[in-house]
Amino acid sequence: MEDPGNGGPLPPHHDEDTPPGSRDRLAGLPKGGGVCSRSYFVVVMVFVHVYIINVIALLFYVYYTNGSQQGDPGANGVSTSPEPPVPEPRARIQREQEGPHSYLPRLEGIRVGHRQKLELVQNKIHEIKTLSLKPLLFEIPNFLTVEECKLLIHLAQLKGLQASQILPVDGYKEAMDNLEISKADIFNLLDHNQDGQLQIKEVLTHSRLGNGRWMTPENIREMYSAVKADPDGNGVLSLEEFKKLNLRDFHKYLGNQEITMSDLVRNSQHTWLYQGEGAHHVLRSIRQRVMKLTRLPVDVVENSEPLQVVRYDAGGHYHAHMDSGPVFPETACAHTKLTTNETAPFETSCRYVTVLFYLNNVTGGGETTFPIADNRTYEELALIQNDVDLRDTRKHCDKGNLRIKPRQGTAVFWYNYLSNGQGWVGDVDEFALHGGCLVTEGTKWIANNWINVDPNKQRQLWFQQEMARYARDENETQKDWTVDKSYKDLHIDL
Repeated sequence: MEDPGNGGPLPPHHDEDTPPGSRDRLAGLPKGGGVCSRSYFVVVMVFVHVYIINVIALLFYVYYTNGSQQGDPGANGVSTSPEPPVPEPRARIQREQEGPHSYLPRLEGIRVGHRQKLELVQNKIHEIKTLSLKPLLFEIPNFLTVEECKLLIHLAQLKGLQASQILPVDGYKEAMDNLEISKADIFNLLDHNQDGQLQIKEVLTHSRLGNGRWMTPENIREMYSAVKADPDGNGVLSLEEFKKLNLRDFHKYLGNQEITMSDLVRNSQHTWLYQGEGAHHVLRSIRQRVMKLTRLPVDVVENSEPLQVVRYDAGGHYHAHMDSGPVFPETACAHTKLTTNETAPFETSCRYVTVLFYLNNVTGGGETTFPIADNRTYEELALIQNDVDLRDTRKHCDKGNLRIKPRQGTAVFWYNYLSNGQGWVGDVDEFALHGGCLVTEGTKWIANNWINVDPNKQRQLWFQQEMARYARDENETQKDWTVDKSYKDLHIDL
């Protein structure tokens, strides 16, 4: 995997910028008024003026997009974020026809370390620091007060927390038995580089699709040995070797292994706190601040998931993962599927933005890691090199590109999707891979706000219209499936 950075080393500096031999050519030029003729002077002045005009234009662009940070204050008169650039007339007319939810503004990162100011609470200016550009990631100190952090923990304890991931059950085995797919198809699915050889790291990239146990290179080798899958012991399986395997032997082997919570992808407890109308005023205030921070449409934020509060005890972790899954023709977003009545074999969470809040200072460990933040390139297999898996937050958190130390009241937020260039959701940003490092001492409390947006624009707009219709219907009591309540007993592992 390549090191992060903007490019290769700078070329060596020379005291003299003139190429070798050029002095002789300069010496041959006519002296006197030949060089400084009137025509030469005019050409030079034209270039100087063009350069000055470009510099002034650039300064105006920086000022209006970031420097002043004085945008439309809006109805509450507090937002100081810059408004998105005015679109071309055709795009603007199209958005006006589609409605107010057809455009999703994004904050500009400018550069790593850049700081901008925003008034999230009346008479209080917050500073937003850019932590990375890939993914577009920001840090906001003092987003929550100490009292608000303590209240969220208290409310979560009153609500009651449940295990974020339970130990594996036999249901997965039954599902695999009923899966109509040939061994050759499974092999091709696992063979990432399509070289006809199945390497251990290729198996590991799909290991989370298994029974929820986190697999290491050592685990794979032990399993190969137990079921005699790798006769030559080189850690590589050919298609012919793979076809000879009985997949039930793998299930039987895994089923006989003793598994603890530390062996799972995630070891934590969580609960959901309602933030809609009538919720605790602090929960409502946090949602309002998230709206101002992200500048996303009110209805988009209001119809997203409620606040998730998570506790990691000593030994807790969450291996590196994505908050959102890619949406293929065979998949549907969990939130819009409720209203579009679409039938799809697979369902995923479509989380455009993640806002993570640190609710306490952790005694030891518990950092949030972004293993490949600001890498030049992304290659999934490069995450595992020489048995070092950068996704493993129990063993290799210190080897990631970026780690954020939990500080009480601080918020970090990032975009899980790229822009499609037209003001909507594009592809999943693979650099948004992140995880929770092992808590070595004490307890870690965090909270998550996810803003749900369907990459399929028409489905999202239909969802917004349906939610607005139910809100306007005075005779319609609030349905049990409305979004903010529908997540109270739901947990989706991506």
